[in-house]
Amino acid sequence: MEFDFDAVLDRASTDSLKWNIDPARWGRSDILPLWVADMDFACPPCVAEAVRARAGHPVYGYPERSAGYGPSIAGWMKRRHGWDIDPEWIVYSPGVVPALHFAVQAFTRPGEGVVIQPPVYHPFPVAIVANGRRVIENPLVRGESGYAMDLDGLRSALDNGARLLILCSPHNPVGRVWRRKELEDVVGLCAERGVTIVSDEIHADLVLFGEPHICTAALSQAAARITACLTAPSKTFNIAGFAHANAIIPDPGLRKAFASAIGRAGIEVSNIFGNVACEAAYAGGEAWLDALLDYLRGNYAFLAEFAAARLPGIDVLPLEATYLAWLDCSGTGRDPGQLMREAGVWLNEGSMFGRGGEGFLRLNFACPRKILEQALERLEQALA
Repeated sequence: MEFDFDAVLDRASTDSLKWNIDPARWGRSDILPLWVADMDFACPPCVAEAVRARAGHPVYGYPERSAGYGPSIAGWMKRRHGWDIDPEWIVYSPGVVPALHFAVQAFTRPGEGVVIQPPVYHPFPVAIVANGRRVIENPLVRGESGYAMDLDGLRSALDNGARLLILCSPHNPVGRVWRRKELEDVVGLCAERGVTIVSDEIHADLVLFGEPHICTAALSQAAARITACLTAPSKTFNIAGFAHANAIIPDPGLRKAFASAIGRAGIEVSNIFGNVACEAAYAGGEAWLDALLDYLRGNYAFLAEFAAARLPGIDVLPLEATYLAWLDCSGTGRDPGQLMREAGVWLNEGSMFGRGGEGFLRLNFACPRKILEQALERLEQALA
């Protein structure tokens, strides 16, 4: 089956967060948005068909997840990541960002420390501070071949009163896929100190190059005892609007604590269409995803080649996973935010990802290549 990722779909009239442009903010209305991690592609046909079929029944009462829901997730994790999970390990959450908040509440007490590794997805520190916990930073280290975790720094950070590590795997925004040895070292440090790991693996299905993703909790029995793995079909299949995620937690104690935090928030049932979309995606979306990954590889190659030839001072860093390119703009001598405004291209400023993000822009290249080309040409003109 062929899927048309070159089709340009009009999203302006769909109340899209990504495409709702405020002319007063930008001084123009023709902004090209390549910012939030939301793809401009139609979701897999199997998902659209399943949602339409369920919508055809006019009663939308309180839902339960079907008998096939858990097995669809377990089958996906086995096929794509080699991890045998028990469907009983799955706990629903209305998104990975809410799950971060629930995890902080479940696994720490007010005033305790939570380690993050910036530059990193900005809701991480928000979830920590909003719940009265203390942010402990262990910044990533940038070398000639890309980014790495500072294990000596992590050891010190964990010894600074930390009770929880929030790991971004694959990492957003730097696009790293952590190798087995790196993850084993992290698990070893945390296990020695009784520190729980929350592993945000929402981009796990979007590995483009290099080594495959390894689920942190699947590393060993020791890892399974201390890790809560956060997953969702939202980024993989472009269905974030269903606000649906799954925490996979092998350890009964951690699972009970996490579920209790969700219960205290008054969340008792999941979204009826989220249930349907999630099951359909994991049961039937594999061919679509494989085609998507090929298209994304082509877009990344186009971006890297264009930047090397026509965007002086902008360095597209090596990428292993996600559809979010990390652009070092320090060579331009320009403020990245001002540069994107002059270009009329809406990207994410690197500073929002914390320490180490200054001078960077994050570009979402999950769009038709025609749109990507237009955005890059605008950046070229702004640099000129």
